[in-house]
Amino acid sequence: MDINEAISRFFQYLRVEKGVGEMTITDYTEDLKKFFAALPPKHDTSELKVEDVNDYMKIEDAHGLSSSTILRRLSCTRHFYSFLAAEGILEEDLPDYEGPKMAKKLPVVLSVEEVDSLLSTPDLSTDGGIRDRAMLEVMYASGLRVSELVSLQFKNVNFLNGLITVYGKGNKQRTVPISSFALDYLQKYIDGPRARNVGHKTNNLFLNHSGKALSRIYFFKEVKKYATLAGIEVSISPHTLRHCFATHLLENGAELRAVQEMLGHANIATTQIYTQVSSKRIMSAYDLYSKRK
Repeated sequence: MDINEAISRFFQYLRVEKGVGEMTITDYTEDLKKFFAALPPKHDTSELKVEDVNDYMKIEDAHGLSSSTILRRLSCTRHFYSFLAAEGILEEDLPDYEGPKMAKKLPVVLSVEEVDSLLSTPDLSTDGGIRDRAMLEVMYASGLRVSELVSLQFKNVNFLNGLITVYGKGNKQRTVPISSFALDYLQKYIDGPRARNVGHKTNNLFLNHSGKALSRIYFFKEVKKYATLAGIEVSISPHTLRHCFATHLLENGAELRAVQEMLGHANIATTQIYTQVSSKRIMSAYDLYSKRK
């Protein structure tokens, strides 16, 4: 069978039987192009060998690609070869190759002092600065994802009980506590800049100057800007505040299960990464103290 026809059948299978979205199909198309470009020319499925997958992995590794990139491309290629084997187009089943090991990378977490510096950077003499300060305070005080932050509506905030209700991944609802300190800044924004905004009658909480909901890209750029102004040397993003929220809670005695629920993690193993960050920070502080003695 012609290679292009085999690929066409593979994508039809993904769309119809697996319900794979077009963005994934596009990614898979690019990955397969790279796969076939890296190997000796192949025009027919009879030329395919199961060893091709392992050979490709070695080629990518030799090019210095990251483990995450290699694993993603391997995933596409393995699916393709497994499909061909299941359809009887490929005579051999794909063996279990051990892919490159993913290096465990701990998230960047700022100190409490660095967070304070970051949060105090927006210019409170401007409407945009008051809004940005409120957003930063809310994110750090509640551990929201940036997508959850920019989509907040009035009905999501319970000022009386100090709670925020959000809809996270998979549209799962959760309610998280928020400090009165953060709510004070949020109230200042609502009573001031937001009340004066042309979109003040809309449901979205955080608005741009045109009265529309703020985008994730805008807030990402603002956090980068404020980090530079605050003299923070490490590269951070809005998600860094979520990391800080979790790590600082654990460092101050919060239970892991409670932090898991507030973050909206389905698996507690995802939350446990912050215990490693906390331990590493404690050891670094101890080492620094030991050197000063």
